[in-house]
Amino acid sequence: MGSGRERTDVVIVGGGPAGLSAALSLGRARRRVVVVDAGKPRNMTAAHMHGVLGHDGLSPLRLLELGREEVAGYGVRLVHGEVTGVRTDGAAIEVETADGAIRTRRLLVATGLDDVLPNIPGLGEQWGRGVVVCPYCDGWEHRNEVVGVVATSPRSIEQAQLLRQWSDRVIYFANAFSEPPADEMEALVRRDIRFEPGSVTGIRVEDDRVTGVEVDGRVVSVGVVFTGPTPRPRDALLRSLGAATTGPLGTWVDIDEDGRTSIPGVWAVGNVVNARSNVPLSMGLGSLVAGALNADLLADDIARTLATTGP
Repeated sequence: MGSGRERTDVVIVGGGPAGLSAALSLGRARRRVVVVDAGKPRNMTAAHMHGVLGHDGLSPLRLLELGREEVAGYGVRLVHGEVTGVRTDGAAIEVETADGAIRTRRLLVATGLDDVLPNIPGLGEQWGRGVVVCPYCDGWEHRNEVVGVVATSPRSIEQAQLLRQWSDRVIYFANAFSEPPADEMEALVRRDIRFEPGSVTGIRVEDDRVTGVEVDGRVVSVGVVFTGPTPRPRDALLRSLGAATTGPLGTWVDIDEDGRTSIPGVWAVGNVVNARSNVPLSMGLGSLVAGALNADLLADDIARTLATTGP
């Protein structure tokens, strides 16, 4: 492995809430940190965040802008771009970017995930605005509206039942799924959740606002659509290194409680390893992993000192 043009303690791939939170803690710990980020956060289409203490209603892009300013103040170097390759020889890790190679002691992957949306005309164009996923993030903003839930799995019924807390006008669109079991159907009826059978063929939009759901040639009026995309982790880098996976068919890269992967010196945090990591959870986990990472580096510092100085 070549020497690279830069040596550092930690390279963080991904500058979202998890990656920047980790960078903040590590920078304050006086570690040499580089953050490489392509500028494509999962929530980039959303105008506002909600449920983030102290930042409720703030633009998610503004949060990241503030975060970059903060970490830079502690000497963290920010690189805009993508990692093109990673190599490890057991002693160090070399990260390739368009700016050159960075030789690092530890690697933290915080690359997030992509939401794979149902192939329904009009749905993708409204993603993050008139089409959303999280009741806790967007339920309050659509309280008392006509709320449509477009099913993507049998578990979408749970989403409809949850949204009943925000509105008494919830419509469950079965889409490609048949009528639910009798007990679940009774629960929908008893809680006044309207059941609409048939396949959803489109999302009706007027003046850039969702106004209806098209079902088998008819239009049902709604004010917002909630649905359940399929999470696809951006974990190609981790898999290229041979990281162990877990879950159905090895869906997710496996980590321990501190964020360690099966690859020595390689850690991961946030949506790339946990689909449930919303913004506040990602920030908290970033801080937690940073503490564990720094402790790991400290143990290495001590071992190196003892090896070179002797008794």
